[in-house]
Amino acid sequence: MSRSVQLSVLDVAPVGSGTTPSAALANIPRLARLAEESGYTRFWLAEHHGMPSIASSSPEILIHHAASSTQRIRVGSGGIMLPNHAPLRIAEGFHTLEAFHPGRIDLGLGRAPGTDPATSRALRPFDPERFADQVAELQALSRGDYPQGHPFHGVTVVPDDVELPPIWILGSSGASARLAGSLGLGYGFAGHFSATSPTPALKAYRDAFRPSERFPEPHAILALSVICAPTDEEADYLSRSMDLAWVQLRRGRFGPLPTPEEAVAHDYSPQEEAIVGQYRRLQVQGTPDEVAERLRERAQSAGAQEIMVSTMVHDPEARLRSHELLAEAAGHGAP
Repeated sequence: MSRSVQLSVLDVAPVGSGTTPSAALANIPRLARLAEESGYTRFWLAEHHGMPSIASSSPEILIHHAASSTQRIRVGSGGIMLPNHAPLRIAEGFHTLEAFHPGRIDLGLGRAPGTDPATSRALRPFDPERFADQVAELQALSRGDYPQGHPFHGVTVVPDDVELPPIWILGSSGASARLAGSLGLGYGFAGHFSATSPTPALKAYRDAFRPSERFPEPHAILALSVICAPTDEEADYLSRSMDLAWVQLRRGRFGPLPTPEEAVAHDYSPQEEAIVGQYRRLQVQGTPDEVAERLRERAQSAGAQEIMVSTMVHDPEARLRSHELLAEAAGHGAP
């Protein structure tokens, strides 16, 4: 892979069968440090709620923890689900993170709930149609530029001696891409779970792009599901966990990430085999050189400047090794 295509990490703190969410959270600093040492550009954490297989429910706390465990790598949200929150609260949280870790924080914003309907109701009303207005409110509150007569005039985001970190809009559609472009923000496409081709959305982003202080040029990230191992056979074996997890998710069964052994023992119906086939087409798996080349091809085809790697395997050590092997094959290394 060319060094011109950046590599980054998306972490959700996966909770494996037979382990605990606390153990999954304890793995975050290790992966963040390995990502930094291996030359990855960013380390982002997602927001999910009520999912037994994912422990990243409080990304702001995890961002601070990961940033405190590293020195150079950019750390951020991939993303904050803005309709779950008051924009002022997010502005305060990310101003605070910027104060703690100046010049190293990213604010990725999404419009999905990141959970099931019941948990979404417990988080309070959710209206994705207001997403663009919430982004505008977040920026205006951060800058303190609401005019006289506006209800929010005079509202101060504390700490007020720092700026909001760079904003990235995350999505899988042309609408979110055009919004990111029109506002002069970064854009991330969720190719790790969306079967939609990223090419039209990234083109819409570039076509709508207006330069800004933070982003003088468009910058698109393509997130992909990746599993890298010394052999194709081992990569396939590690991938079995998500085969079964994806089937369970589509069946409405929520649980920890299965072991490969549990997945191998499962008797898949023809319908479930089709679900597995659909997911496998999203995933890039194999040996380091094979994976690096396929990622380079996907980035070039879509017009992305950066690949963000999501690696969901049961064994934390195999997960660390996957990221390390990929970085080596891609020609990355510590600066």
